[in-house]
Amino acid sequence: MYQYFNGFVIREGKEGVPAEYVEALFEDAGWAKNTPAWQKEKFSLMFKNSTWAFTVWDQNKMIGMVRVISDQIMVANIMDLVILSEYRGKGIGKKIVELCVQKLPHGDWFAHTSANNFSFYEKCGFEVKDLTQNGTCAYYGYIQARKDGHR
Repeated sequence: MYQYFNGFVIREGKEGVPAEYVEALFEDAGWAKNTPAWQKEKFSLMFKNSTWAFTVWDQNKMIGMVRVISDQIMVANIMDLVILSEYRGKGIGKKIVELCVQKLPHGDWFAHTSANNFSFYEKCGFEVKDLTQNGTCAYYGYIQARKDGHR
Protein backbone atom coordinates (compact mmCIF):
# COMPACT_ATOMS: atom_id res chain seq x y z
CA MET A 1 0.00 0.00 0.00
CA TYR A 2 1.18 3.47 -0.84
CA GLN A 3 -0.37 6.74 0.15
CA TYR A 4 0.58 10.36 -0.16
CA PHE A 5 0.97 12.75 2.75
CA ASN A 6 2.09 16.36 2.34
CA GLY A 7 4.16 15.55 -0.74
CA PHE A 8 5.73 12.41 0.72
CA VAL A 9 5.00 8.76 -0.05
CA ILE A 10 4.18 6.41 2.82
CA ARG A 11 4.74 2.75 2.03
CA GLU A 12 3.35 -0.06 4.14
CA GLY A 13 5.41 -3.23 4.15
CA LYS A 14 8.32 -5.08 5.68
CA GLU A 15 9.97 -6.30 2.51
CA GLY A 16 12.75 -4.55 0.65
CA VAL A 17 13.58 -1.87 3.21
CA PRO A 18 17.19 -0.91 2.40
CA ALA A 19 19.48 -1.43 5.39
CA GLU A 20 21.61 1.61 4.54
CA TYR A 21 18.58 3.93 4.76
CA VAL A 22 17.56 2.49 8.12
CA GLU A 23 21.12 2.85 9.39
CA ALA A 24 21.16 6.50 8.26
CA LEU A 25 17.93 7.15 10.18
CA PHE A 26 19.33 5.48 13.30
CA GLU A 27 22.56 7.48 13.05
CA ASP A 28 20.61 10.73 12.63
CA ALA A 29 18.59 9.89 15.76
CA GLY A 30 21.75 9.03 17.71
CA TRP A 31 20.77 5.36 18.04
CA ALA A 32 23.70 3.98 16.04
CA LYS A 33 27.25 5.04 15.34
CA ASN A 34 30.03 3.31 13.46
CA THR A 35 28.13 0.03 13.11
CA PRO A 36 30.58 -2.78 12.29
CA ALA A 37 30.11 -4.28 8.82
CA TRP A 38 29.16 -7.67 10.27
CA GLN A 39 26.22 -6.06 12.13
CA LYS A 40 24.77 -3.99 9.29
CA GLU A 41 22.36 -6.70 8.19
CA LYS A 42 20.36 -6.12 11.39
CA PHE A 43 19.01 -2.92 9.84
CA SER A 44 17.05 -4.97 7.31
CA LEU A 45 16.56 -8.21 9.27
CA MET A 46 14.72 -6.40 12.07
CA PHE A 47 11.74 -6.03 9.75
CA LYS A 48 11.47 -9.79 9.20
CA ASN A 49 9.86 -10.48 12.58
CA SER A 50 7.96 -7.21 12.81
CA THR A 51 4.21 -7.36 12.41
CA TRP A 52 3.77 -4.10 10.49
CA ALA A 53 6.05 -1.42 9.14
CA PHE A 54 5.68 1.90 7.39
CA THR A 55 8.43 3.82 5.62
CA VAL A 56 8.24 7.42 4.46
CA TRP A 57 9.91 8.61 1.29
CA ASP A 58 10.83 11.97 -0.22
CA GLN A 59 11.48 11.01 -3.83
CA ASN A 60 14.10 8.21 -3.55
CA LYS A 61 15.20 9.11 -0.02
CA MET A 62 13.76 7.27 2.99
CA ILE A 63 13.10 9.96 5.59
CA GLY A 64 11.18 8.04 8.23
CA MET A 65 10.01 4.68 9.47
CA VAL A 66 8.17 2.82 12.16
CA ARG A 67 8.05 -0.86 13.06
CA VAL A 68 5.33 -2.58 15.10
CA ILE A 69 5.36 -5.86 16.98
CA SER A 70 1.90 -7.21 17.78
CA ASP A 71 -0.21 -10.28 18.46
CA GLN A 72 -2.67 -8.66 15.99
CA ILE A 73 -5.55 -9.25 18.42
CA MET A 74 -5.10 -7.33 21.65
CA VAL A 75 -1.78 -5.53 21.92
CA ALA A 76 0.87 -3.80 19.82
CA ASN A 77 4.20 -2.16 20.55
CA ILE A 78 5.62 0.67 18.48
CA MET A 79 9.29 0.05 17.86
CA ASP A 80 11.82 2.33 16.21
CA LEU A 81 9.72 5.33 15.21
CA VAL A 82 12.20 7.72 13.63
CA ILE A 83 12.03 10.69 11.26
CA LEU A 84 15.14 12.40 9.84
CA SER A 85 15.78 15.52 11.89
CA GLU A 86 15.40 17.88 8.93
CA TYR A 87 11.86 16.53 8.33
CA ARG A 88 10.59 16.62 11.91
CA GLY A 89 7.72 18.92 12.81
CA LYS A 90 5.85 18.29 9.55
CA GLY A 91 3.29 15.83 10.98
CA ILE A 92 4.96 12.77 9.46
CA GLY A 93 5.49 10.93 12.74
CA LYS A 94 1.95 11.60 13.88
CA LYS A 95 0.61 10.35 10.55
CA ILE A 96 2.49 7.05 10.68
CA VAL A 97 1.42 6.49 14.31
CA GLU A 98 -2.16 7.06 13.13
CA LEU A 99 -1.65 4.46 10.38
CA CYS A 100 -0.27 2.03 12.95
CA VAL A 101 -3.24 2.44 15.30
CA GLN A 102 -5.62 1.89 12.37
CA LYS A 103 -4.15 -1.64 12.03
CA LEU A 104 -5.49 -2.54 15.50
CA PRO A 105 -7.87 0.28 16.44
CA HIS A 106 -9.42 -1.40 19.48
CA GLY A 107 -6.20 -2.91 20.75
CA ASP A 108 -3.84 -1.57 23.36
CA TRP A 109 -0.80 0.23 21.99
CA PHE A 110 2.45 0.89 23.79
CA ALA A 111 5.51 2.96 22.96
CA HIS A 112 8.58 2.58 25.16
CA THR A 113 10.41 5.86 24.80
CA SER A 114 12.34 8.62 26.51
CA ALA A 115 10.65 11.46 28.36
CA ASN A 116 11.50 13.98 25.62
CA ASN A 117 9.08 12.10 23.31
CA PHE A 118 6.13 12.00 25.72
CA SER A 119 4.48 15.16 24.40
CA PHE A 120 4.62 13.74 20.86
CA TYR A 121 2.82 10.58 21.94
CA GLU A 122 0.25 12.60 23.88
CA LYS A 123 -0.54 14.47 20.65
CA CYS A 124 -1.11 11.05 19.07
CA GLY A 125 -3.69 10.15 21.74
CA PHE A 126 -1.42 8.12 24.00
CA GLU A 127 -1.60 8.41 27.77
CA VAL A 128 1.52 9.32 29.72
CA LYS A 129 1.46 8.74 33.48
CA ASP A 130 4.69 10.43 34.56
CA LEU A 131 6.22 13.13 32.39
CA THR A 132 9.47 13.25 34.36
CA GLN A 133 10.92 9.81 33.57
CA ASN A 134 11.55 7.47 30.68
CA GLY A 135 8.84 4.90 30.32
CA THR A 136 5.85 3.70 28.44
CA CYS A 137 3.16 5.67 26.65
CA ALA A 138 -0.10 3.79 26.21
CA TYR A 139 -3.10 4.07 23.90
CA TYR A 140 -6.00 1.96 25.14
CA GLY A 141 -8.12 1.08 22.13
CA TYR A 142 -10.92 -0.34 24.25
CA ILE A 143 -11.43 3.07 25.85
CA GLN A 144 -11.68 4.67 22.41
CA ALA A 145 -14.00 1.87 21.30
CA ARG A 146 -16.33 2.67 24.19
CA LYS A 147 -16.28 6.36 23.28
CA ASP A 148 -17.08 5.40 19.69
CA GLY A 149 -19.96 3.16 20.85
CA HIS A 150 -18.37 -0.14 19.79
CA ARG A 151 -18.25 -1.71 23.27
